Amino acid sequence: LRAGSDFDSHRAVSGVPRGPHGRVGATGRGTARASPKGPSTPGEGSTVTEQSAVEVIVERRQAPIDYIDRTREQYSGLGYPPYAWTHSEDAPPWTEVPGPLSELRLGVIATGGIYRAGQTAFTYKDDTTYRAIPTDVAAEELRATHFAYDLTDARDDINVVFPIDTLRALAAEGRVGELGPNFYTCMGGIYSQRRVSEELAPALVERCRADELDVVLLVPV
Repeated sequence: LRAGSDFDSHRAVSGVPRGPHGRVGATGRGTARASPKGPSTPGEGSTVTEQSAVEVIVERRQAPIDYIDRTREQYSGLGYPPYAWTHSEDAPPWTEVPGPLSELRLGVIATGGIYRAGQTAFTYKDDTTYRAIPTDVAAEELRATHFAYDLTDARDDINVVFPIDTLRALAAEGRVGELGPNFYTCMGGIYSQRRVSEELAPALVERCRADELDVVLLVPV
């Protein structure tokens, strides 16, 4: 990591001394020197190596989440028997993209429990319904409910789980040919694999075909 890089100018590390240009431990020659007394504290006027700054950031990062264990615990808390992960005996069907994205009609299926104000919210237990979200809807009208992820960021900006503004911008720039009339959303935390394959998936496929979509972006949470 070089002194003055985008990384060491990031403000995520508090209490780490910076040089006159905001660089972590940088000297006038673009290098770094360490304090002989060990790690410095604010106000001592000493510097730390850039490696030390990196180590501080790494230590403060959230540990990886074991989603398999978390999923088992969540379903257990809802009164379900131990969750069995689906296994298909058949290879997944492969479909070639029919052309450049700039010439295609794009749809979305998102599992984050998004719905429009006025629509019925999803329920937390085996809800195999879906919602059709018009692609010209204002983002401020969209809501999210889900039992399996922290909704804080989604409620602050729905695009983190349902990138409708980003996709509209890409379509306006011509990077996507056009958007379908609706995007589709569902509640992803469905315990019954049978109900997903027999009820939800066929209904979504039928809607996507009716919208004459060329490609569908899947947005899980």
